[in-house]
Amino acid sequence: MLRTIDAAILRDMFVGGCRNLTLHKAYVDSLNVFPVPDGDTGTNMSMTVKTAMAAVEAIPDSGVSMTAVADAIIAGSLKGARGNSGVITSQIFKGFFEAVRNKDSLSVKDLIGAFKNAAKVAYGAVAKPKEGTILTVIRVISEECGAFGGRNATVKSLLEGVLSVGENILAKTPEMLPVLKKAGVVDAGGQGLLYMLDGWRKVLVGEEITLDEEETKTEEVVEADLDELEDIKFAYCTEFFVTNLHPYVTMADIDRLKDRLDKLGDSLICIGDLNLVKVHVHTNTPGKALQYALELGELDKVKIENMLQQNRELRAKLEAERKPLGIVAVASGDGYAKMFRELGVDYIVVGGQTMNPSVDDFMSAIRRVNADSIIILPNNKNVILAAQQANELAEKTCVVLPTVNVCSGLACMAAYDPREGIEVNAENMQQALADYTCGTVTTAVRNTTLDGLKVREGNFIGLSDKKLLVKGSDLNSTVVELVGALGGADKDVLSLYYGKDVSERECLALCEKIEDAFPELEIMTFPGGQPHYWYDLLLE
Repeated sequence: MLRTIDAAILRDMFVGGCRNLTLHKAYVDSLNVFPVPDGDTGTNMSMTVKTAMAAVEAIPDSGVSMTAVADAIIAGSLKGARGNSGVITSQIFKGFFEAVRNKDSLSVKDLIGAFKNAAKVAYGAVAKPKEGTILTVIRVISEECGAFGGRNATVKSLLEGVLSVGENILAKTPEMLPVLKKAGVVDAGGQGLLYMLDGWRKVLVGEEITLDEEETKTEEVVEADLDELEDIKFAYCTEFFVTNLHPYVTMADIDRLKDRLDKLGDSLICIGDLNLVKVHVHTNTPGKALQYALELGELDKVKIENMLQQNRELRAKLEAERKPLGIVAVASGDGYAKMFRELGVDYIVVGGQTMNPSVDDFMSAIRRVNADSIIILPNNKNVILAAQQANELAEKTCVVLPTVNVCSGLACMAAYDPREGIEVNAENMQQALADYTCGTVTTAVRNTTLDGLKVREGNFIGLSDKKLLVKGSDLNSTVVELVGALGGADKDVLSLYYGKDVSERECLALCEKIEDAFPELEIMTFPGGQPHYWYDLLLE
């Protein structure tokens, strides 16, 4: 694996990062809650890096050098910077690429130094740095990336370590900023930065990153809890460049402009030199901000957005889209999440075995579903109580159905009719539980005696929703035995959901054994992706 990279590889990595961020911009947009949930962080960051990408791609192959690549990225990202997130991103790039512009090639040590300088420059650009944002993500990366620079370190291992550190701190951002925790999201800018860095990694290991026609992934977006967001203090997002500065202007004058703007509002970034100054500020007096800047030079690319109006339009849109009934379901595993969404579930609370959601998790989910009333599927006997407590606290009308596992939740959804109200659906979905039999197969984690069976650690065990039914040393045999214990001989259909540690090929091999034992049973297989459990069974 590579221990150094040259300018050509660095250029390709940067372009790949820009593409990867653009692919995920819709998801990043959906995370944005600053200062209003106008959903523009992904778009702003994408536009920022696109300008830098265009500058890099304009460098002829014969002229590719570390200095040329670095200078193109620094200048391009500043000129294209949009929004608070875009400007901070441009400063992260400035710090990173300033640290490497005079190198012939980059070692792991050089890259570690670049990450450290990226955080330093980004923090210096913000008048009042706020933790729990993209700044926190790059700072923690800069502080911890040195741990991945050992004797056997490669550029790939460094980037993998950086991404791991970044993902860990990103997950903690809701605990640092109440507005994120209330909205139930991580920081949008930090997520965008990690998509950028993951693009670097992908290019390095040979993964192709291509943009589709719409230049964005059609992935599930996050519904922010808008009712819990704080009121807007400063209404106008104001951005502009100061160009052609007067001959008498000094760096002290730029610092003075920064101090004057700081008194007009918040989210201030004022960066640049005697050639170009970039300003971003949220203020109630954008005219004063422009007036102060005109004392230094000419204005260019002035943009003033009314965030109050953005907020009103968004809330009006949500009100118009509100529906009578929504569904919240608990699930763990990409396959299960996809199935529930296809069946009409509005919000997935990630949880299940070893990861039980809290009352607060349910309260957040209830608020974030844009519906007058909610049906909740806890899908785990250990989760039902938390769901019921959230129901008692919720302002919306809610019904908690006592689904004890994910399969019973899927059985309920088979009876869901979005045209009916909460009472009819709750009754029909509850009745559907009686028509299905559920079972699960997992591995025993300790020695025990339960329901008359002596189980050893490592045994495969098969359970119904009420008791332990079978045990065995062979996985497939245990599943077949469980089908029989659940009354498979008298059932018509078996839906078999295989977990994340089971391949489709292994599942199909199991199906052959089940068919041999129960030839009249129709078998359907689905990738549940669930952790800890090899198979979930649904018999009808």
